[in-house]
Amino acid sequence: MAVYTEVSDEELTAFLATYDLGRVLSFKGIAEGVENSNYLLQTERGGFILTLYEKRVALADLPFFLGLMEHLAARGFASPTPVKARDGQALRQLCGRPAAIVTFLSGLWPRRIQPFHCRELGAGLARMHLASADYALERPNDLSLEGWRKLVGACAARADTVQDGLARAIETEFAHLEKHWPSGLAAGVIHADLFPDNVFFLGETLSGVIDFYFACNDFYAYELAVCLNAWCFEGDGAFNATKARHLLSAYRQLRAFSAEELEAMPTLARGAALRFLLTRLYDWINHPPGAYVRPKDPIEYLRKLRFHQRVKGPAAYGLR
Repeated sequence: MAVYTEVSDEELTAFLATYDLGRVLSFKGIAEGVENSNYLLQTERGGFILTLYEKRVALADLPFFLGLMEHLAARGFASPTPVKARDGQALRQLCGRPAAIVTFLSGLWPRRIQPFHCRELGAGLARMHLASADYALERPNDLSLEGWRKLVGACAARADTVQDGLARAIETEFAHLEKHWPSGLAAGVIHADLFPDNVFFLGETLSGVIDFYFACNDFYAYELAVCLNAWCFEGDGAFNATKARHLLSAYRQLRAFSAEELEAMPTLARGAALRFLLTRLYDWINHPPGAYVRPKDPIEYLRKLRFHQRVKGPAAYGLR
């Protein structure tokens, strides 16, 4: 989350006049994140998040994202619920941007990942996949193979300014994944960006999942591969197989893996690592001087990719 578009008191008052949320008690920008402008809004009716969708979010995708949150919340999964204005619409305009209000979820995202966080994440992820199984809308994953191909081309000329040999390493890995990427695995709606700052906990219990603006249809096992990368590496770059085992074992207790999903996990983990290496690299080499949001280090994901390249099978992730 972040703030790119400032909202004046007058603009906020006019916008909220279309809702039944009562008087505004506080309104504060949220500095974290990289995609949209987000504000914490407190009114007489409770706490909410107001989001203005910036240029990287396609207007045509917003009904999918907002509808998914509403669908999950209706099935008891702890996700933000879009708030509808008096006309019954959740998606509106503010400051020349598409905008929406969603309910506020209590909890804190974990700064220091423990095995119990991974266990709770695995179970919550399975519940989310099961709850979204009958969601009617579909959205392709534009950050899978076709999207990676475009990013490889867009980054090729400047990748070696970040690290010598990086362009060649990326091209070689993409060629491998293009040849070996699995097909026919169980698929449905996935979050696709389940990093720790998108998952809230109260004590040792998962209390909510936020930021569904990369959600799409893809392999369920690919979602797990994203989480292996985001949750199961230590600060020094070492892979923690105990955390991986907690994550995957808790998931499979609610939704069993097929043999094909299990065997594909090392390849999917490589793909997830490449996906975040590429998007971070693109942001790094296209970062405007003086920009407020600091880009994330792409080389962190090169190191994770190197680990997955050495993996011989799913046992490396604590699975049999």
